[in-house]
Amino acid sequence: MERKLILRGLLAGALGGLLAFVFARIFAEPPMQAAIDYEAGRSEVQSALDKAAGMPMDPEGPELFSRAVQGNLGIGLGMVLFGVAMGALFAVVYTVLLGRVGRVRARVLALLVSGAGFVSLYLVPFLKYPANPPAVGNHATIGARTGLYLVMVAAGVLFLVAALLVGKRLAPKLGTWNAALAAGAAFVVLTGILMALLPSLGDLAGNVAEHGAHGTETPLPLKDAAGQIVYPGFPADTLFDFRLYSVLSQVVLWGTIALVFGPLAERVLHGGRPVEAVAGA
Repeated sequence: MERKLILRGLLAGALGGLLAFVFARIFAEPPMQAAIDYEAGRSEVQSALDKAAGMPMDPEGPELFSRAVQGNLGIGLGMVLFGVAMGALFAVVYTVLLGRVGRVRARVLALLVSGAGFVSLYLVPFLKYPANPPAVGNHATIGARTGLYLVMVAAGVLFLVAALLVGKRLAPKLGTWNAALAAGAAFVVLTGILMALLPSLGDLAGNVAEHGAHGTETPLPLKDAAGQIVYPGFPADTLFDFRLYSVLSQVVLWGTIALVFGPLAERVLHGGRPVEAVAGA
């Protein structure tokens, strides 16, 4: 049975990744292209300023993959593979929890596990270190940013597990509803404390050394030697749209996994019969 559930998790994850890619291709691609255009324009102006100042010019490297390949085949394949990985992880957690969380229907458990995965693996890290489009982010801080993001991912999972254990322990005393509220509050408090302790990306040493203490990696207006603005800062609307559609694409992914996996799991658990037929038998 476990093997069948995991295979269905892989299927649900692949479909979720595909639908998330279609969503992102339609809605997130325009702000992505706007960010690329901004980066290209800013680079041209920066190169002109550097040339006027007599600074050495670094030659541009060759483009290994075209924008069309990156924005279609590359991102599409990446999101499908990511969906497969998340579907497998989802199915393993689902299988472990099955029968250990009381009399919960297969579809309801699928929604709960999917929601927990979305919150712990994506939403919690996103709230502290949100996704950025091209042109936002210093190449010198890639290692530090990756490390901090992974800390938030690990913390989201650990805090969620701790909250579940707290809720289970408090349930006999407080009741299921109050125990769930207490566990949720503990999760929020622990997450908030960690977010307050971790640095913002703009406060990383590489950003402070290059741009000063601005508390953000979002590019500020580009100025010439006289202090005149020669290129605007990164558009706030583009940044907001990109981040919004990034979140929604993950909602599509995790929602699809739950909605596809739930009915398939019910058929596996009930010998191939729909749960309605089992209930009426």
